[in-house]
Order: sequence, then C-alpha cells, then structure tokens
Amino acid sequence: MTADDWNALHPIGTPVLAWPGTRDDEPLTTRTRTPAWTLGHGAPVVSVEGVAGGIFLTHIEAVAP
Repeated sequence: MTADDWNALHPIGTPVLAWPGTRDDEPLTTRTRTPAWTLGHGAPVVSVEGVAGGIFLTHIEAVAP
C-alpha cells in the first residue's frame, strides 16, 4: 500500500496495531498521529502515538475503534 492509498482510507487518529520492531513482537495498540509519507528510498511509513519516527505500513494494521 502506498502512503497516498493509506491516507485516502485512514485519517490521522485512526486506531491501529503497530509493530515498531518485527511482527514477531507483541503489537502496540495506538493511534496514528501523522499522515503517511514515503521515505527517500520508497518505503511508506506513518507515525503513531508513543513511538518516535515512522513505522513501515507493512507493520501497521488499522483496527475498528
């Protein structure tokens, strides 16, 4: 999913499960705090509450509020 695709479906504040490290870790239940954007090397990321920086969209799942 691209950053634009994510942003079209998920506004800032969307509840998500986030895996800041690997998907083998326990997910963090949080909310997005920025729109998604694309890093210079092409990977789409989004910032979430409680984590500094961006998390790859492959490590984010939107959940029902």
